[in-house]
Amino acid sequence: MCHDHDSRPPPPPRGGDVAERGVLSLTAADGTSFSAAYAAPAAPAGAGVVLLPDVRGLHPFYVALAGEFARAGLPTVAIDYFGRTAGVADSGVREAGFEWQPHVEAMTPEGVDADLAAAIGYLRERAGAGLPVVTVGFCLGGSISWRQAGGDLDLAGCVGFYGRPSLVGDAAGRAHLPTVMVIAGDDAATPVADQLALADAMRSGGADVDAVVYDGAPHSFFDRAYGEWADACRDAWEHVLALTDRVAQRP
Repeated sequence: MCHDHDSRPPPPPRGGDVAERGVLSLTAADGTSFSAAYAAPAAPAGAGVVLLPDVRGLHPFYVALAGEFARAGLPTVAIDYFGRTAGVADSGVREAGFEWQPHVEAMTPEGVDADLAAAIGYLRERAGAGLPVVTVGFCLGGSISWRQAGGDLDLAGCVGFYGRPSLVGDAAGRAHLPTVMVIAGDDAATPVADQLALADAMRSGGADVDAVVYDGAPHSFFDRAYGEWADACRDAWEHVLALTDRVAQRP
């Protein structure tokens, strides 16, 4: 089960001023409009992030998380998946009662990649044309992010929290981007062994994979509602930021 609708993310281990944050609408190459949240740090950035939500799309957790990434110095766009089938939400954010199941079933890799490409383009328009971009996904978004390691979009790295290896498919064998796999040791949705096997498959494809298992942690532990997992949340932040620091443009 994903975290509650009113949950919020844990703070990053480093922080700075946030210059801008808000919800907007982006347009993919096929003309589809979709919601996104954008947040930007006050200081110049060396890398950016596209957040890929869980099955519920762009809900408040990811709007808040975009702001936390901006506090960590990374301009960030969090996207909604459902512009093609549900339109743009009136508030730009999916509400607690949103019936996401039929819209998830209607999703296609091509549609997701088109929206992701638009988000990458927006980040570079706002923060610099050569900005290295990393995807960071959760649950369904974690699977999508891992799949990007074997894709063709202009990305610098991929991070997935408790994804589902079966959704990565044959992209694992083409994986070539540095990847972080954040694995909940007590994930009832996906066995740890399956995720570690995916890590091995991606390494065989050529990717540098950092797979970290948090023993006993539940699915969606990256959430302040799980106060007992504060140490795991902080460590997960460190693994993510180590990747964004690694790919960042240097002066």
